[in-house]
Amino acid sequence: MGNTNLNKKIVLTGGGTAGHVTPNIALLPRLKELGYEISYIGSYEGIEKKLITDFDIPYYGIATGKFRRYLDIKNLTDPFRVIKGFGEARKYLKKINPDIIFSKGGFVSVPVIRAAATLHIPCIIHESDMTPGLANKLCIPVAEKVCCNFPETMSYLPKEKAVLTGSPIREELTKGDKVAALDMCGFTANKPVILVIGGSLGAASINRAVRDALPKLLTDFQVVHICGKEKIDNMLLHTEGYIQFEYVKAELKDLFALADVVISRAGANSICELLALKKPNLLIPLPAGSSRGDQILNAKSFEAQGYSMVIDDDDLSPDLLTEKVTELYFTRQTFIDAMSKSHQLGSVTTITNLIEETCAAKRSHK
Repeated sequence: MGNTNLNKKIVLTGGGTAGHVTPNIALLPRLKELGYEISYIGSYEGIEKKLITDFDIPYYGIATGKFRRYLDIKNLTDPFRVIKGFGEARKYLKKINPDIIFSKGGFVSVPVIRAAATLHIPCIIHESDMTPGLANKLCIPVAEKVCCNFPETMSYLPKEKAVLTGSPIREELTKGDKVAALDMCGFTANKPVILVIGGSLGAASINRAVRDALPKLLTDFQVVHICGKEKIDNMLLHTEGYIQFEYVKAELKDLFALADVVISRAGANSICELLALKKPNLLIPLPAGSSRGDQILNAKSFEAQGYSMVIDDDDLSPDLLTEKVTELYFTRQTFIDAMSKSHQLGSVTTITNLIEETCAAKRSHK
């Protein structure tokens, strides 16, 4: 099966959290340059739908279920959703007739990759975390190549499929305007800025610690706080030197340009952005109890490579946060120097080259 006209067609998939979508968005400009017709398959109403609709790309929604390692009543109904999603994905793939699929992982990608395999459409998948997530584990057997972010991940993957690429970063993130961000925040230019990013789903413990630490932090710093949907604290709206946002899109690049240091969760995509932008950072990984512990491993890898400082969520307190972020600010150049020597940069080129090679190989077999 395959597309016999001259236009190369690619389907992107991935979703559930912003980290499963933004790397796909980072590939869009280069894929368009290379002449690909791009479609996206995601869940009916996931964050991916909201993020992708801005880019004028055909979007196809499918049913999704979550593969859980723990007991939950939804374990009974979700297999049916996955089967339904498989049928829908197969129908859309037949209609689109792509040359290749690129998947950023997340539960929505499993039916898409599995359906593509039955139609002999080659797939490349990207694993962000140190150890492959369950969704990607189900896809690795039928993938052509598996891209990854951490040198340590290579040992968990089949040798002939593993490629160390780093994570694709949206190029516009590097083109922020510091002055625009100062205006937007109403900040002064002569006091350093901390950017706090809780992740697209927000981070209750970080939000609480940052707000409790404000009386101390604001003596030396100004704070931009991306706190998550419906997590704005109205009592703090008029605090000088402190501004809150639920979620930012286009303005993120300006806020990055403004930030001297960043406090963040340790989702792979977020920390790869910090690395690409060479932003000294304090990571507070999600505790193992509320995830599979991948953020803790990600943070340890970045700490070992000299890119980050790390606080365990369990140890987080306003005093420790203030102490660590102040230390980070005064030693920031050490971290910038370490990040400048990284080999995980230039991912968009590495990944689009892989896509091109796989596509060319497929076409030559026709």
